[in-house]
Amino acid sequence: MGSINYDDSDVLDVLIVGAGISGINAAYRLHDELPDKKYLILENREQLGGTWDLFKYPGIRSDSDLHTFGYAFKEWTGADIAGGAEILAYLKKVAEDNGIAERIRYKSKVEAADWSTEERCWFVTVNQDGEQKNYRARFLYTCTGYYDYNKVLHAEIPGIKNFKGKVVHPQFWDLKEDDYRGKRVAVIGSGATAITLIPSMANVTKDITLVQRSPTYILSLEKYDPIAKVIRAILPKRMAAFVIRQKNIARIYASFHIFRTFPGVAKAILGRLTKSQLPSDIPLDPHFKPNYNPWDQRLCICPDGDFYTTLREGKAHIATGHIDQVTSNEIILKNGERIPCDIIVTATGLKLSVGGHIKTTVDKKTVDPSERFVWKGSMIEGLPNYALSIGYTNASWTLGSDCTAQYVVRLIKHMDKYHKSSVVPKPSNRDQLTQRPLLDLNSTYVKKAEKDLPKAATSGPWRMRTNYWYDLVQAKYGGYDDLVFA
Repeated sequence: MGSINYDDSDVLDVLIVGAGISGINAAYRLHDELPDKKYLILENREQLGGTWDLFKYPGIRSDSDLHTFGYAFKEWTGADIAGGAEILAYLKKVAEDNGIAERIRYKSKVEAADWSTEERCWFVTVNQDGEQKNYRARFLYTCTGYYDYNKVLHAEIPGIKNFKGKVVHPQFWDLKEDDYRGKRVAVIGSGATAITLIPSMANVTKDITLVQRSPTYILSLEKYDPIAKVIRAILPKRMAAFVIRQKNIARIYASFHIFRTFPGVAKAILGRLTKSQLPSDIPLDPHFKPNYNPWDQRLCICPDGDFYTTLREGKAHIATGHIDQVTSNEIILKNGERIPCDIIVTATGLKLSVGGHIKTTVDKKTVDPSERFVWKGSMIEGLPNYALSIGYTNASWTLGSDCTAQYVVRLIKHMDKYHKSSVVPKPSNRDQLTQRPLLDLNSTYVKKAEKDLPKAATSGPWRMRTNYWYDLVQAKYGGYDDLVFA
């Protein structure tokens, strides 16, 4: 693909905010299908990668298989469950091979964006390495992920200020291996991060304990899928990648719908699988018997059962119950159990946020996204020429963000064809829309954020996306109901 030279002061066709997995995806689709369009990516950090550049905690990896978490246009050839360094290298290669890297402006924090109806253009204010810079763009596309990069989710832990050791949150990890070597570590939390940390730290700690208020479902998956190996052996490379990707998507949705339809059966199956991997001294109840149904929260994945292996080898322990008090050197549960520790890791969830905290206005009037509905999981009610990238809660994030990217490309083509310069989502029957959360999970960190996130509805194009195949068809061929063009 050839590159287009232009000055940053030009009016851009598309301004992408964020150079993580979604931003690079968006840039590729633009570069591939609309090569004459001028675009830039503004990235707050010093390099691309988003999550995979930010998180430094031990064992950081995807909790989705990389054949679906990776891009449809760039086959993944490594392990099905891969680490952060491998994912970051993959993203860098995609950006470099497709001329995307040269379009990224680093240390560029977007602070405000104002849509001018008169000029049919976004005026974007950016703090670029300490200096204010202004950009103009016909289309603003936020690919900033789903959580706050600057703040962690505050968790009420009684007496945590009494603790004399080190307290660290995975999002701002500042420990080296020698800092926890031979130490007693308590990891508070039961989500994917905690399940990743335990086996990654256990080989060097004196003792490490998972301290959880309530358990979660943890499913072992093979790091290298044996079926994928067979497919690669008999099919050409690109065809094999496509077949493996579709197989894994089918597996995701089959388990999701079966588990949601038959929760009792799902609980029994997951319970038996878990019990078969536990040591005899760790009972299923209460440590691995969640009080919710499978897929009410995301299932936690552990590659090759590494979490369970760590428990069986006696390198890690588990404690379940509400924390009564943290003292100078231990955690005391309300059931009386005491967990001595030198280091506490608060793996208690992320502070959710979409849109990158950009002060967004239309003709100088503030728009609060939390009061607006989301159109087809891609655009916000009342914001002209604006898209946001949101992935799935019941499948890999990238599947959803790619649907948005393909939709945005088609929408721009449609506007060019009919000589339209603006498009804004506007529900024709807003008073009849029934509100529902944007993210369909009952995890604590999701529930805490509901009031701050845009809303979904239960009908029409305002429903949240839930099925990749259906949404991909919509992105490529669907109608433009409740969009107003001008």
